[in-house]
Formats: sequence, structure tokens, C-alpha cells
Amino acid sequence: MKKLSIAFMLTTLVGLLMVSSCKVQKDSEKMTAAIAGTNTLLWKIEGNGIKPSHIYGTIHMIAQDDYFMNKATEDAFAAAEQVVMELDMDDATIQGSMMRLALMEDGMTLDKLLSEEDFKKVDDLMQESMGMGVGMFNAWQPMLLTSFFLPQFIEGTPASYEGSFLEMSKSANKEIYGLETVEEQMAAIGSMTMEEQVEMLMETVNDIDAAKKLFADMVDVYKKQDINSLHKFILEQNGGDLMAEKMIDGRNKDWIPKIGAFSKDKKTFYAVGGGHLGGTNGVINLLLQAGYKVTPVENN
Repeated sequence: MKKLSIAFMLTTLVGLLMVSSCKVQKDSEKMTAAIAGTNTLLWKIEGNGIKPSHIYGTIHMIAQDDYFMNKATEDAFAAAEQVVMELDMDDATIQGSMMRLALMEDGMTLDKLLSEEDFKKVDDLMQESMGMGVGMFNAWQPMLLTSFFLPQFIEGTPASYEGSFLEMSKSANKEIYGLETVEEQMAAIGSMTMEEQVEMLMETVNDIDAAKKLFADMVDVYKKQDINSLHKFILEQNGGDLMAEKMIDGRNKDWIPKIGAFSKDKKTFYAVGGGHLGGTNGVINLLLQAGYKVTPVENN
């Protein structure tokens, strides 16, 4: 099965509150079942003493022709007093931190992990995609290199939901915050072994056409706004539950109390990768289990 590592990059990257009441747990299960067939990326969060807030599932990069933002999302954003994304995108130190944390440990480099033939394949694709070789990124973690192949996947002008929300926040003078730090997000990637990262990198490089097809399929699922199917699609292409445990589940659980804290005093608009919302351990289900009322917002 082809592993689409770029799917993780585009839909999941830029402690669970336990509920003791049996009634709340039963209500949560009923609500989970009720929203299972709902296709929307926008959800309203209420209850547990917080200000009414919204969470929206993004794809971090998409072709401009596939990009959409509907009035319901614009209205939810306008109603918010602050904006919270996976990272504080207004932090000027993010790029420097990412560059530093992208490096492998103990002086490891890509040319030591790959055969001469495979290294050349990566270098050739980098040249084709970015107009530069892989040499200056030789010390980067292998999985991160897939982000440089985006020009191969996105036809025409690329668009970014995070970029849009950042500009909208600045225009409306809304403060921007992050659910996690660069260090925490990069630690999720670092939890993968170098062997796993190399395997995912080379599966993309060795069959770029198949990877393009999978990416197009993923975008189609995203555009249908079916968060559970999106979550399932990503897991099927990336090693299943084990990969989810390393890359998604733990982060989702860490975000639940932070959502409660951010929304305690201010209406908040959350924008996170769509791959985080669906599934048993997705943010929507975890919020329900924590006793929040989570309502799908029609977003067509």
C-alpha cells in the first residue's frame, strides 16, 4: 500500500478531560452516532463554562482552484474574539525554530541513510520541484523533505487556509495563538524512526505519479467535508493506527484542555488540520467525551 506522507504534512501538521458522569458519557455516544454522517469542516463548541466557539478543519496547502471558504466559516470567524491554530502563525521565530529542529541528531545525514542511487532520485526530484538539489537539506529529517515536492502535487497557484486566516486575523485585529509549540509539533515527526521516514520518503519518490493520484483523491475527500472519511483515508495510506498514535492521537488529546482554557473567557475560532477532527480519537469525539456540546455547522 502506498504511503502518502505528504497527506500527514497537509492535514495533520501547520491530557484528555475525563468524564465521570455516566449520563454525559451516554449522551456523548449518542451525539457521536448522530454526527457520524454529517459532512462539514465547521463545528460549534459549547458547554463546560466556555464561550461559544468554532473549530474548522483545514488542509494546509491546496490548489487555488480547489480552495473554498463559505459564508458559515466567514461568519464564525467574524464572531470570534481570538484565533487559535496549531501553531502561532504570527510568531516571527517559527521559521528559525523549524529550521533548527528539522535537523537529524548525532550528525546523521540523508546520504548516510540512502543508497547512492536513492539519494540521486531524491536530488533529481528536488531539482525538478524546487530548482535546487537536496544537498543543502542533507541533514533534514527525511519525512520533512516531502514538503518540497508540493509543486508536483498542486497544479497552478497554491492556496493556504492558515495563510488566509492569518491575513483575516490581521485585518480584523484578532490575536493569534497556537495549540502547540514548534518543538511539540516537530517532536511528533521525531517520534518516527529514521527507517520509517526513509520508507515514506522513497515510496513517494519512487512512484510520484501514484502519489499524485493519491493526493488528488485526498483533496476530493477533503472537498466533500467528510472528516471521518478523511481521517480513514490518511490512516490507510500511512500505516494505520500505529502511525496515528505517533502523529495524531496524542496531539489531539493534548489539545482538549487547551481548547477549554482558550475558550473560557473569549469566543475562539480554531483552525487545525482536517485529519485531526474525525475518528474515535479525533478532536470532535474527544470534545464530546469531555462533556462539551459539539454541533455540526452547515457549510455548503
